[in-house]
Amino acid sequence: MKGMITIDKELCKGCTYCIGACPFGVIAVDERFNKKGFFAASPANPDKCTGCCMCARMCPEVAIEVYREE
Repeated sequence: MKGMITIDKELCKGCTYCIGACPFGVIAVDERFNKKGFFAASPANPDKCTGCCMCARMCPEVAIEVYREE
């Protein structure tokens, strides 16, 4: 199954819970900070996403949306 994530960088506070939760290393910390001064999460390897939703489940800010292709 193929997946895709979107991350609202303005909601993200850079806690990195999603990075630790992703079993495929899809997410990394962005090099630029957002408007609130946080280094937000960013999809670094989007081709590896399977749509497992672990990142979205761990996000306390609800900044991640997951989509699946069947």
